[in-house]
Amino acid sequence: MTTTLSTGSREPAAKGTERTRGAGRTGKRGAGRQLHGGKVTYAVLILFTVGSLFPLVWTAIAASRDNTRLAQTPPPFWFGGNLFKNLEIAWTDANMGTALLNTLVVAGSITVGTVLFSTLAGFAFAKLRFRFRGLLLLLVIGTMMVPPQLSVVPLFMVVADLGWTDQLQSVVLPTLVSAFGVFFMRQYLSQALPTELIEAARMDGASSWRVIWHVVFPAARPAMAVLAMLTFVMAWNDFFWPIIALTQEGEPTVQVALAGLGRGTIPDQSVIMAGALLGTLPLLLAFVLFGKQIVGGIMQGAVKG
Repeated sequence: MTTTLSTGSREPAAKGTERTRGAGRTGKRGAGRQLHGGKVTYAVLILFTVGSLFPLVWTAIAASRDNTRLAQTPPPFWFGGNLFKNLEIAWTDANMGTALLNTLVVAGSITVGTVLFSTLAGFAFAKLRFRFRGLLLLLVIGTMMVPPQLSVVPLFMVVADLGWTDQLQSVVLPTLVSAFGVFFMRQYLSQALPTELIEAARMDGASSWRVIWHVVFPAARPAMAVLAMLTFVMAWNDFFWPIIALTQEGEPTVQVALAGLGRGTIPDQSVIMAGALLGTLPLLLAFVLFGKQIVGGIMQGAVKG
C-alpha cells in the first residue's frame, strides 16, 4: 500500500514539472521570435518608400532633360542625356565648389555649437537647483513662439554695425544655440540621467567639468546624436537668413548659390534642378555613411526614455 501511494504521488509531480519546463521553453521561443509583417504591411511600406523617393527621382529626371522638354505636357518620366552637362553648368555658374565648402563650415559649426551649448543648458535646467529656474526655462521656450521674421531687421543692423555682412560668421553666430535644443536636451536628461549618479561623482571628488565630461556627455550621447542630425540638416537647408546676410558673389552657401541660378528672363529649370541635386547629394552621402549610427542613437534614446 505504501509503495502504491508514493508512486501515485510522484507521477503527477513529474508531469507538473514537465509542463513547467515546456511552458518555459515555449515562452523563451516566443520571446526570442521575430515579428513578421503581412502582405498589407509590406505594401504600405513600399508605397511610402516610393512616395518619399519620388521628389529625389523627379529632380534627377528633370536635371537630365532640357528646358524645352520640361515645359511640355505631359512632363518626362524617364531620364534624358543631359545630366552631366547640366551638372557642369550648375557647378560653374553657381560656384558650387565654394558654396559646398562654405555650407559645410557653416552647418558643422552650427551643429557643434548647438549640441554643446544645448547639452550644457539642458543639464543645468534638468539637474541643477538655482533661483528662477522655472521662469528662465519658460523664457527660453517662449522664444520659440516669436516668428523669425520679427528679428531680421535688428539682427541685420547688429551684423552691419559689426562689419560682418557677406561673411560666414554672420550666419553662424546667431544660431549657435537654439531654444528647441535646450528644451530637447532638458527633457531627455531629466529622465536618462539619475541624480544619484551625479551625487556619487561629486562624493568621489569630481569637479563640475569632470562630471559633465564623464557623466553627462556619455548619458546624453543618443540625444546629442539626434539633435546633431536635425541641426545639421536644418542648417544645410537654411535659406531665409543666409540670403539676407550673404551674396552670391561673396561667400555664398548652397541655398544662396542656387538662388542665383534662377535669375534671367527665362530661368533654365533643368540647370536649377541639377544644382538642387548637387546640393542634396552631400546630405544623402552623410546619411548613407552614418545612417546606422543615427538610427541606433534614436532607438537607444527611445529605450532609455
